[in-house]
Amino acid sequence: MENDICKMWDMSMDEDVALFLQEFNAPDIFMGVFAKSKCPRLIEICVGILGNMACFQDICMSISKDDNLGQMLLQHLCDSDSPTLLETSRLLLTCLSQAEVANIWVERIRENPSVYDCVCFIMSSSTNVELLVKVGEVVDKLFDLDEELMLNWIKNGSCQSVGQSTDDSPEERPDFKIVPCVLEAAKQVRSDNPEGLDVYMHILQLLTTVDEGIQAIVQSPDGGKETWTLLYGLVCHELCQPDDPPIIIQEQKSVLASILSVLSAMFASQVQQEYVKRRKNMPLIGSLIRILQNMEDCGKRSFDNAKKSQPEETEKSGTVEEDFHLKILKDICCELLSNMLQELTKENILEGLNQGHLNEQKCSCAFQNLLPLYFTSVESFLEALREADQMLADSLEKRFPSLRLQT
Repeated sequence: MENDICKMWDMSMDEDVALFLQEFNAPDIFMGVFAKSKCPRLIEICVGILGNMACFQDICMSISKDDNLGQMLLQHLCDSDSPTLLETSRLLLTCLSQAEVANIWVERIRENPSVYDCVCFIMSSSTNVELLVKVGEVVDKLFDLDEELMLNWIKNGSCQSVGQSTDDSPEERPDFKIVPCVLEAAKQVRSDNPEGLDVYMHILQLLTTVDEGIQAIVQSPDGGKETWTLLYGLVCHELCQPDDPPIIIQEQKSVLASILSVLSAMFASQVQQEYVKRRKNMPLIGSLIRILQNMEDCGKRSFDNAKKSQPEETEKSGTVEEDFHLKILKDICCELLSNMLQELTKENILEGLNQGHLNEQKCSCAFQNLLPLYFTSVESFLEALREADQMLADSLEKRFPSLRLQT
């Protein structure tokens, strides 16, 4: 029976087969399976078939409008069987990705507090990378679609359903908070799945788009130290490293933009901790400058390639169209770098010069990208630099006359 139904699972990717199953009320049959079967493999396959059928718009609309089926599918997020959880998450993501029915699922999820509990439990405890990535994609899509739901999940510090009391419970259930759960999942996927890391970093970035999200990040866990340490480690020790080719920035531009956006929000937060503002920031500054240097190299290569393929057009314009995602990364990188440079003291700069995080070439790259928009930050850094290394400050002033004119 398993072999036969698996053949149907494979065949359901074909639209004609999916329509045939819909015509013969397969979703109703599957509901009976969900209600009565105790075989995890059978449930997984049935949810998987529904996931394939949902790829087609009309069928997806029919499945989504069936509230009983929708409620039953959401209950499977609390299943203990990882393959079933994976197929349920895949089905949800398929439906949330179709504009015609996305709102139906968002509303359904908003009305089911248990979804928050189940998702947080998976993110905080699962070691199944494939499942973590798919659940992360669901959360990322939900937050992107509905800010109100994201705010509810930020504020929902307990896994209790509405109206439920734990006073009489023999054992208290865990107290889930969204940020620690996202961090735990990110740690699990960071080395095995770059795309999954990108998803969880984007979830954190979405949280920073609201004040409540920034507060949740900088206050939990351990006053935000765990978040800062994870993101700091990714930028300084894993992504865009000195021995990587400059073109690596093209592969990592999305995840880097999300990470730097969160770091920037934390650094700018008024409740920032001492470890965020001062401690060991020179390696991070060096990494930010290296990212900018790599983007410059990629820009030069793009110009050279365009010149070879379209010499006349490139010669007339003198430019090539800027990569939109690289531009976003550059803007975020410059904002964070300017804020960090402005905080540096003479002692910090001496440390950076001694450790190789700062030198004339790196400072020139920073100034080239920061001026004229962040003139005040550059000027503040230059004043501290004069105390640390007068010759380097003079040399930079010669390279950038606009600084000398206004000081």
